[in-house]
Amino acid sequence: MHRKRGISAQAYEKLVDDRLNHVYSRLASNKPMNPKLPKSKTEPRDLFPGALEIMILQTLHRQPMHGYAMVQHIQQRSRDLLQVEEGSLYPALQRMLKAGLVEAEWTVSSTNRRVRTYSITAKGAKHLEREVCRFEQMLEGISLVLAPNIS
Repeated sequence: MHRKRGISAQAYEKLVDDRLNHVYSRLASNKPMNPKLPKSKTEPRDLFPGALEIMILQTLHRQPMHGYAMVQHIQQRSRDLLQVEEGSLYPALQRMLKAGLVEAEWTVSSTNRRVRTYSITAKGAKHLEREVCRFEQMLEGISLVLAPNIS
């Protein structure tokens, strides 16, 4: 999404936030793909490539966090449908650090422990916006394929 002329920076930021929140809620939707099948919270769910990156960036777009807080946030926002393993999270964070999408600093947590707190960079915010657009296009295409044939 490109900033349109005549719209204030504040209004533009709110528009982007609203759009990202909408996509994030779609990612963490509680609706099963097939409502006739029983929903199981114990079955592992594979994510499409880039999904973890989008969720991390969106989480950090809300506020800087340390890794464990991100895991908890994603799990809570998805109503326990998505569970990010630390073995997936930290390698993804390292890749994103190297790419300049996030930055990190050592801080002290509320439990008085030393933690690495991550925040999104301007480059990361632009990347998130592009990936959200790609996700929306992919989701639209999948929805069209899965839609019942109307004669």
